Amino acid sequence: MSTVTERIVVGVDVGGTFTDMFFLDEVDGTCEVIKVPTTREDQSRGIQQGIERTLGGLADVATIVHGTTVATNALLERKGAQTGLITTRGFRDVLEMRRRDRPDTWGLWGTFTPLIPRDFRLEVDERVLADGTCTVSIDPDQVTQAARKLRAQGADSICVFFINAYANDHNERIAVEAVRAVWPNPHVTASHEILPEIREFERASTASLNAYLQPTIGDYLDRLERGLRDGGLTGNILIVQSNGGVMTIDTACRLPVRTALSGPAAGVIASAHIARSVGIDNIITCDMGGTSFDVSVIAKGQSEMVAQTEIDFGMVIRTPMVEITTIGAGGGSIAWIDPGGLLQVGPESAGSDPGPVCYGQGNSHPTVTDANLVLGRINAQQPIGGGLTELDVDSAGCAIQSEIGEPLALDTMAAAEAIIRVANAKMAGAIRLVSVERGHDPKNFVAMPYGGSGALHVGSLIKDVGLASALVPRYPGVTSALGCIAADMRHDRVMTINRLLEELDTAQLG
Repeated sequence: MSTVTERIVVGVDVGGTFTDMFFLDEVDGTCEVIKVPTTREDQSRGIQQGIERTLGGLADVATIVHGTTVATNALLERKGAQTGLITTRGFRDVLEMRRRDRPDTWGLWGTFTPLIPRDFRLEVDERVLADGTCTVSIDPDQVTQAARKLRAQGADSICVFFINAYANDHNERIAVEAVRAVWPNPHVTASHEILPEIREFERASTASLNAYLQPTIGDYLDRLERGLRDGGLTGNILIVQSNGGVMTIDTACRLPVRTALSGPAAGVIASAHIARSVGIDNIITCDMGGTSFDVSVIAKGQSEMVAQTEIDFGMVIRTPMVEITTIGAGGGSIAWIDPGGLLQVGPESAGSDPGPVCYGQGNSHPTVTDANLVLGRINAQQPIGGGLTELDVDSAGCAIQSEIGEPLALDTMAAAEAIIRVANAKMAGAIRLVSVERGHDPKNFVAMPYGGSGALHVGSLIKDVGLASALVPRYPGVTSALGCIAADMRHDRVMTINRLLEELDTAQLG
């Protein structure tokens, strides 16, 4: 509980382009909002700058709740830590075999490189059967030798994954103790601690990705906490999970895989909160930021949840999370002509640095934001984010004409309109994916657009998809930051109990 001095709760959502903040005064109920450019090289700097600009310091802050995309970016860009894997003999290739799927279903070939190279996946002698019977006990000395070899090869984190450890974790526990005794840092992951469920690939993938993210997320959160504490923060710092709840920094450092959809989940939580306040049960959230377009369904007041997701091909995370569909169609998404002469929008984004052409920071490729500006849908004299005083309409028009208009024999305005129509078509397709294709009738749902660009496109989306109407939040650009404040503390734990019903002890289950 905060004191009168520490009265401000800060919700922070770090996106690919902007860092959004929502400041709530718990004493008098007033709020403030701010957008600052995301500092991609170190997101914690942008957060500190935004708080300093709004409050002048951290003395009044009781709690900071942070939705982050650090884990998502690290996975998509493959910028996590060098990770080692110790597994049961004969199972080192589970990560590579996956479910025998391919990146391109109809292609004649497909390539996939696991985040953990094969020479960093070592085997030891042990075996547990599916019923939990241990047929080969683990030798801790073998594990110690494997851990030392991985460390000598340059591994910064390590994952221990044994076959059927969900049914009996005895061998895996002994192995993890042996690793932790010689490993020089806390970045050690045990598969039974992360996901005590049947399905070997999903457990191996989730545990491996957790280990892959531990150093990256740990270093980021350490920098963030140290910077905020040095700046005078004495309150709490909480991190939004993919399931829409929040957790402590210590838990996030130990289980970083739970932050894979941290930022987008916060927006869904805020949307549900806003919809409840006005008595709307069915909404489709439309989060259009600078880099991506995220869609989710809230039916009868409840967010759709899924047991697992695939961040990228072969990167499966199995943990309860809000169901979110993402496509590369944000305000910063770049418009381009493909080899077949067709206009495309995204997935590449200009982000906040260099940003759209109209920012005047060196980008020459037109974006969705440039098209909206040229069409007069954005006020050039009032740019958001606080970093610019005016947007360059002429440069945006020239870029659209040279890269889109001339190849398609269109004038500047027609080319800008074409960019918007293609972007809208992609977003409408994403909405149909989570509504019509899931058995939901769009006319029974209200669109809730947010993010910096969402409200600009919602009229066209309502018409194209057949949605009932739209509910635009008062501060659409910082809705995800509001969701950080609205989220509750939450922890999900799922485990497999492989028994017949008559063999179950319901008292133990409770």
